[in-house]
Amino acid sequence: MTIQLHVWRQKREDPRGRLVEYRVREISPDMSFLEMLDSLNDSLERRGFEPIAFEHDCREGICGSCGFMINGRAHGPLPGTTVCQLHMRHFSDGDTLVVEPWRARAFPVIKDLVVDRSAFDRIIQAGGYISVNTGSAPEANAIPVGKTAVESSLDAAACIGCGACVAACKNASAMLFTGAKISHLGRLPQGQPERRRRSRAMVRRMDDEGFGNCTNEAECSAECPKGIPFQNISRLNRDFLTAELSDSTDG
Repeated sequence: MTIQLHVWRQKREDPRGRLVEYRVREISPDMSFLEMLDSLNDSLERRGFEPIAFEHDCREGICGSCGFMINGRAHGPLPGTTVCQLHMRHFSDGDTLVVEPWRARAFPVIKDLVVDRSAFDRIIQAGGYISVNTGSAPEANAIPVGKTAVESSLDAAACIGCGACVAACKNASAMLFTGAKISHLGRLPQGQPERRRRSRAMVRRMDDEGFGNCTNEAECSAECPKGIPFQNISRLNRDFLTAELSDSTDG
């Protein structure tokens, strides 16, 4: 296969990045997209050019570090797939692909396809920890948890924090990410003591980071490689409003 690439190149000190054209030849259909970029970088380095910067770690669709736009789609055209799990057999010989970083004010470009997603870390940090004193480990069945609550909590915990939801949203909203993190603990008994404080702190941190508002169009869930349910945004709104109303009533 031969693929024509238009890749965003940008140095951090130069915010005026541009698309640079590359032709990649002899691509195996069994290569992942990142392996194709590895091949291109090897070629660039042999010719004395600077390689394309992109993030990766596990390359198994688990860590969430890989991620960029391919022809305007977060993680590319295949649903439920991260870039590292996207294979070149899903493209055709001669295709032209435009590759760009996530576009969001809260995700400043570090270099080329790499963006700073530490805003996500700060949202999680704002949520804090559960403070239940457990003592010795409780017996497994001592705290009954309903099947529906367990399943929805695990569904939310599947979020890998890749940022595709933000990139797919026209407002660069982080509501799906934040909603997933709030639902993960908020659906379990162990997460109840700090539930109100957690939701309020995380939502305020999200707003402080400069993410946009949600307009309920669900692009975030549609582009999420882990299929995080859109209902997590409803839970976020409910928990946040409950916390705000409770505070005003208590005051």
